[in-house]
Amino acid sequence: MRYIFRCTILTVIVSLGASVPSQGQTVPNDDPDLALQLAQPDFTLVALPTTLRVPRHKGAFRVTHRFTRELGNGDFGDLASDLFGLDNGAQIGLEYRFGLFSGTQIGFHRTSDRTTEFFAQHEVKAQSESFPFTISAYASIDGTNNFRDSYSPALGAVVSRTIAEHVAFYLEPIWVNNSNTLPSALVDNNDAMLLGLGTRLRVRPTVYIVIEGTPRIAGDKPNVTQIGVGLEKRAGGHTFQLNFSNGFGTTLGQVARGGTGRSDWYMGFNISRKFF
Repeated sequence: MRYIFRCTILTVIVSLGASVPSQGQTVPNDDPDLALQLAQPDFTLVALPTTLRVPRHKGAFRVTHRFTRELGNGDFGDLASDLFGLDNGAQIGLEYRFGLFSGTQIGFHRTSDRTTEFFAQHEVKAQSESFPFTISAYASIDGTNNFRDSYSPALGAVVSRTIAEHVAFYLEPIWVNNSNTLPSALVDNNDAMLLGLGTRLRVRPTVYIVIEGTPRIAGDKPNVTQIGVGLEKRAGGHTFQLNFSNGFGTTLGQVARGGTGRSDWYMGFNISRKFF
C-alpha cells in the first residue's frame, strides 16, 4: 500500500507540475500533432498501443494499476470490506514516452514485478481521404528482474481506422519472442503471434468506452486471452481510465502470457498526462 500511495502522489505531482492548455489555445499550423484527436485521445487502449503520435520533442507520462484481488472472490460484503480490491496489493506500471522525430516515438514502461520494457513506434502511413487506415510499425523488448533476465522482444504493426470524431478501431498483429518464461528446452513453442483487437467509442464530449482483446493466433498460448474494458474521462492533458480485465499484463511480453482465468476479473486504472 505504501508503494501504491507513493506512485499515486508522484502522478499527482507530475501532473500538476505541467500547465494544462486552455480550451482556446491555438495549435501551430506547422505541427498538427499538437492538435487534440477527439476519436483517439490517448496512446494506449487498456494495455495495447494506439497510433496516436507524440509531437516532436514532446512527452507523455502514464501510470497503470492492476489490483490483484479477484472481484469474484467471496461475497459482496467481503469485496466491500476490501474497498473493491483497493486494500490489496497491485501491479503498478510507470511509463514515459518521447517524440524523437515527427511520427517517431520511443519510451519505456516498468512494472512493480521488476519487468522493464523499452519500445519504439513509427508511423508508416497516415489515414487520409485516399487511404482508409493509419499504419504504424511497432517494436519493443521487455526483460524481467530489471532487464537482466528473460528478454521478450516483439515486432508488429498497429493499424487504426477513425470515423469522424466518435470512434476508433484497431487491429494489431504482433509477434512476441520468448513469451514463455520457462527454458526453451521445456516448452513446445517459445514465441506467440498476437492479434490485438480494440475500439474506443466517444459517448460524451470527454467520456469514452474502451474495449480490447489479445488472442494468440499461433505459437505459445498459456492461460487465456487477456481482455480489458474501460470507462475513460479526458480532462485537459489528462486521461483517467477505470478498467476491468482478466489479467495484469501491461507490457507485450506480459500480455502474450495471457490472463489468469476466464472468470477472473480485476479492477484497475490508468492515468496518463501529455506534456504538450
